[in-house]
Amino acid sequence: MGKKKSKQSNSNTIALNKKARHNYTLSDKFEAGMSLQGWEIKSIRSGKVNISDCYVMLKDGEAYLVGSEILPLNAASTHVVCDPVRSRKLLLNRRELDRLIGSVERDGFSLIATAMYWKQCWVKLEFYLGKGKKTHDKRADIKDREWQIDKGRLMKNKNLNK
Repeated sequence: MGKKKSKQSNSNTIALNKKARHNYTLSDKFEAGMSLQGWEIKSIRSGKVNISDCYVMLKDGEAYLVGSEILPLNAASTHVVCDPVRSRKLLLNRRELDRLIGSVERDGFSLIATAMYWKQCWVKLEFYLGKGKKTHDKRADIKDREWQIDKGRLMKNKNLNK
């Protein structure tokens, strides 16, 4: 008899922050590991993560993920106190931390988390340096996106008529 294949999804993505590109102008991308507890890993494996309203905060020369929500499982251990919205330390090099501190304090950037994913057996967080968009910036982006769609339609129709 052959071995049964386990049902695994091919996607490594755990959670996405889709509003980030709409609300911020994103520039530099960073990837960081996270310091997590055992119950958090179990919850992440079951997909109980929300990073839609979270950001990265720099405090005392360290980076922390604030506002992310990892819901505990019902079958979690009774002797462990589960705090779903605790600040989680991000694991970054000193050079990266110094660059982030300089950008945030001097240039007025924000650190916006956009995705959480698996990289081999570790949970990684993708975040960007970004500046908040004003309403007119959002309207300009929508206008550009719609023009790209219309331009594609026009070019498609032009090529079909030949």
